[in-house]
Amino acid sequence: MTRSADAFARARAEGRSALVGYLPAGFPSYDGCVAALRAMVEAGVDIVEIGLPYSDPVIDGPTIQAAADLALRNGTKTRDVLRTVEAVAATGAAALVMTYWNPVLRYGVDAFARDLDAAGGCGLITPDLIPEEAADWIDAAESSGLERVFLVAPSSTPARIEATVAACRGWVYAASTMGVTGARATTSAAAPGLVARVRAATSLPVGVGLGVSNGDQAAEVASYADAVVVGSAFVRRLLDAADENSGAKAAAQLAAELAAGVRR
Repeated sequence: MTRSADAFARARAEGRSALVGYLPAGFPSYDGCVAALRAMVEAGVDIVEIGLPYSDPVIDGPTIQAAADLALRNGTKTRDVLRTVEAVAATGAAALVMTYWNPVLRYGVDAFARDLDAAGGCGLITPDLIPEEAADWIDAAESSGLERVFLVAPSSTPARIEATVAACRGWVYAASTMGVTGARATTSAAAPGLVARVRAATSLPVGVGLGVSNGDQAAEVASYADAVVVGSAFVRRLLDAADENSGAKAAAQLAAELAAGVRR
């Protein structure tokens, strides 16, 4: 199993930020998702976020909602998400699942941790779970050695940042804007200050997500963050593609552009 720490260490050794890429499992199909994720890794993505499609994605914008809806209509189940993790882990990339908390509860917290570990996944990103309500997950993750990535936002108070980073293992996800996911024309003016506040509270790497869609924006975020997280822009490349093969190629082209950006 590759840990996020390995990816961050490689990036630091190269004097750059890590690149994190996201797609929902089962989108545009199981095979199409795996092919696209493999292509993204080959083109320079260091850490892969695999979304668990969910019917009530409260922080996801319309692009990711459309992809998750298609994945659900394809019949994507949690076991398919874990199969996707296994396929990505086989590439040598660090693979985390990005999921809302209710599907994990339905599956069983201990069972999910066990099966994610068995699939070669290194942890969970849980956007709607706060540390105060995460005792079961924290215990299960500790038992399985899994990473726990919680989110902070520009509105987070010093006390909230302290509590969140104390519960994190692996890295901290800094949501650069208040609102839903989606590519934006400019990066967040609030993000550098948020990263500085998080770094004052922890030595863990800080990844910044929400809004990055091109190499210039990746370079800008990489100038102050340990990782650049990109989701909607990858999803959009697949949504706009004529077929799955061209979608994987388009995702790889974007990954190469972003990878060049974090290396500027």
